[in-house]
Amino acid sequence: MSEEIDISKALKAAISTGKVEFGVDQTEKAVKAGKAQMIVVSSNCPAEALVKAKDVKVHVYSGNNMELGALCGKPFSVSALVILDKGTSNILNL
Repeated sequence: MSEEIDISKALKAAISTGKVEFGVDQTEKAVKAGKAQMIVVSSNCPAEALVKAKDVKVHVYSGNNMELGALCGKPFSVSALVILDKGTSNILNL
């Protein structure tokens, strides 16, 4: 890896310029539909299936769901989110 990717900058870019859906249910639906480019899960995400998803890139965020929600600029906790379109973000390089 040539440079360290800043997860917060990459996530914010994906959220503002791409298509991101929040929540375990939406993430699971996107994976099943084959639309997910990448999954980001919090360190305390309860969905074991998401953490072990085989056909999608998975990034386990080091913080908990409250911290991931705050990072995404959401007033609620986020255990999982799915990147459907990365937009101008470099998040898929994580």
